[in-house]
Amino acid sequence: MSDRITVEELAELMKKAAGVTVDPAELEQRGDSGFDTFGLDSLGLLGIVGELENRHGTSMPPDAERCKTPRQFLDLVNSSLVAGA
Repeated sequence: MSDRITVEELAELMKKAAGVTVDPAELEQRGDSGFDTFGLDSLGLLGIVGELENRHGTSMPPDAERCKTPRQFLDLVNSSLVAGA
């Protein structure tokens, strides 16, 4: 398992945790768009954070569930995972 979350993994998590299907290429291209534009609400994001905590066996940053965009989320989570590695 990588110590970084990819756009593809985030798209997979959005589908699994929130039932939101997003093409990873679109997610990457529109990474500064709000999660709400992809149909993901705060509860869905909370589910993604929980899933990542289970997968990686570590707590995610407290602000992860308040990120507004995919890029912001990936930057925050990945910097935390790299620091903890």
